[in-house]
Amino acid sequence: MSGDRIVKLTPFRKILVANRGEIALRVMRTARRLGFATVAVYSDADLDAPHVRAADQAVRIGEPLPAQSYLRIDAIVAAAKATGADAVHPGYGFLAENEDFAAACRDADLVFIGPSPQAIESMGNKAGAKAIMQQAGVPCVPGYQGEDQSDATMAAEAARIGFPVMIKAVAGGGGRGMRLVESAAAFPDHLRSARSEAQGAFGDPTVILERAIVEPRHIEIQVFGDRYGNAVHLGERDCSVQRRHQKLIEEAPSPAVTPQLRARMGEIAVKAVKAIGYEGAGTLEFLLDGAGNFYFMEMNTRLQVEHPVTEAITGLDLVELQLRIASGEPLALRQEDVRFSGHAIEVRLCSEDARHGFMPQSGKMLEWQPADHLRVEHALYSGIDIPPFYDSMIAKVIAHGATRDEARRRLIHGLEQTVAFGVTTNQAFLTACLRHDVFAQGGATTAFIGQHADELLARCSTSPTRTRRRGGWAGRWRPPSRCRCASPSTARSAKLKSRATARATTPSARTARAAPSPSPRSTAASSGSRPTASPKACAIAAPAAGFTFCATAWC
Repeated sequence: MSGDRIVKLTPFRKILVANRGEIALRVMRTARRLGFATVAVYSDADLDAPHVRAADQAVRIGEPLPAQSYLRIDAIVAAAKATGADAVHPGYGFLAENEDFAAACRDADLVFIGPSPQAIESMGNKAGAKAIMQQAGVPCVPGYQGEDQSDATMAAEAARIGFPVMIKAVAGGGGRGMRLVESAAAFPDHLRSARSEAQGAFGDPTVILERAIVEPRHIEIQVFGDRYGNAVHLGERDCSVQRRHQKLIEEAPSPAVTPQLRARMGEIAVKAVKAIGYEGAGTLEFLLDGAGNFYFMEMNTRLQVEHPVTEAITGLDLVELQLRIASGEPLALRQEDVRFSGHAIEVRLCSEDARHGFMPQSGKMLEWQPADHLRVEHALYSGIDIPPFYDSMIAKVIAHGATRDEARRRLIHGLEQTVAFGVTTNQAFLTACLRHDVFAQGGATTAFIGQHADELLARCSTSPTRTRRRGGWAGRWRPPSRCRCASPSTARSAKLKSRATARATTPSARTARAAPSPSPRSTAASSGSRPTASPKACAIAAPAAGFTFCATAWC
């Protein structure tokens, strides 16, 4: 019994993780700690990926393109049944917010570690979600979300709302199908473009209109609910530093949110999830204007990429909460139990070229060594191929400190320690953002990168970055661009590239001593020493305390 309610358990023992990369490893880490067996799925592009070797079992589900593999509901359900998995964790992206996938898992007697198909459907459509939130008393951005999608009606509604307006696709996210329109004259072309992009990305050209909030902050509230009507919030995250409406830097707590505002936003978020009977992890996203007014944008019915900053300041394992709620346990956390400690900042290390519109990059990561003493979530090793088929984010680097400035300094130092050689990344751009006075003073809004792009890109070329070799510092200062690609035609660069290539194909002597005959799927289980592995054997280890796991090293 939980109070006067009967506890309805849905136990499981083996979890299939329907995802790839760092989030698959992240879920598997907590699953192993709690005693669950794990199953990986993979495309042909991920045959040698760390998440495949980390799992107890692995199943090929198709060719490299997502539509031929990670978006195949039938193949993933079949993999679960073939391996005896009785639960599915969707991670984020791919099918994580697909109500048909959640329903297919339910119909196959698999526990879906997430909300119900009905909750996903109701909150996945931005127009429907806004209507539900308005009924629950949640403040929403004034706009239009009607069924009449004719050009004339949309133009008239935009004029009624007043320019500038935002056009948003009702389905999906990630900035696709979204346009900021400054004037009536520009509206028809932007409307046509947004519809076309929405159709291509989500199969639905329907859009909504919202009044554009000028230079807002992007604030989200983390919530958890269980099947017994209990719900809590875990505070906010500030995700204002974005490019192309996609997040690059996230932090908790927000430098703009007071304890009073946090309590008010959290209370509204909890009220909303209780109103829809929400179960599992979810995030309500808001725009916060300069006057302290906040407006609901959308709800993400899944674990967020930036969940580690919440874990850092609360001391909670959010994946563990997901697993316990999915198994039918009542939420063992009251609002008054939630405590916040210090400040945490996360950056998304992406294989992209900031100088060319953040164009995604692919190729071989010749040399990879993450920063020491920080939490680094990734699925990389020296010699791994970065495929062109998936999201450009290749790692997350998270720093926690007693104060915001301490966390910021530690993160800058960690990025400068990081070696990512062979594929162009945004490493130097992220460092430039963290060093900028506006960010350092806590003043960044969603306009930050747009307003300071030239200055940030200039800093990428002039800010010195130390390059670290295994076993010590290289002892020289070099521009960060030379730390991330093999373009310099110097003898030293050629030597480094040659050494990195050799390391990517030949196990080191230290690896040979540490693991003379490793099983491809075995785990190094020492919590007191640094695990080592060849890129192909890729021994995966997880510390008992969590939070410092990565594919090839303690970080």
